[in-house]
Amino acid sequence: MEEQKSNRVKLNVLGVTYTQIQNGAYALVLAEENGLRRIPIIISSSEAQAIAMRLEHLVAPRPLTHDLFVSFAHSFGVRLIEVFIYKFEDGVFCSELLFDDGTRRICIDSRTSDAVAIAIRAKAPIYTTEELIRNWGIVFDEPESEEAVSAKKTRQNDWEDMDVEELQERLDEAVEEEAYEIASQIQRELKKRDENRFQ
Repeated sequence: MEEQKSNRVKLNVLGVTYTQIQNGAYALVLAEENGLRRIPIIISSSEAQAIAMRLEHLVAPRPLTHDLFVSFAHSFGVRLIEVFIYKFEDGVFCSELLFDDGTRRICIDSRTSDAVAIAIRAKAPIYTTEELIRNWGIVFDEPESEEAVSAKKTRQNDWEDMDVEELQERLDEAVEEEAYEIASQIQRELKKRDENRFQ
């Protein structure tokens, strides 16, 4: 784990968007700081709401679970140092939270959605590895803007039935439309085929 942390990329929370791939799910989009790469992470509606509320500076009538967790930690002098997204395995991004109580530091495993929801409340930085963002991130040629958002929607496709050329065309379309989660799935399919060529 220490070797991974020596070559890290800082991420910012870009936002949460409704996903066209899975009903009732959302895509949490993390952006490389001072870079053009984005990581879309599929999360549930409850975590999406928790993150979106904080990003919009909305306050719930009563503390949500993540608010309660941060308040509890602060009350006992425990500080969140950082969130580290350290690997992608079986379709899931794995994260850990690093805490400090003044005398020792402890890492706790966490779902990435929960880790991000806590991090934005505790104003803690979020990091990932260069390898992870290189393999699973989406690269944009130009910075995103509201004018770049297209009204056209990309439907879910059976990527396995498409040839490489068609997949690349769909990837270009998804990137242009900023359909992060679709672009990520296509990129994974292309990467899988590329790896299979050398086996």
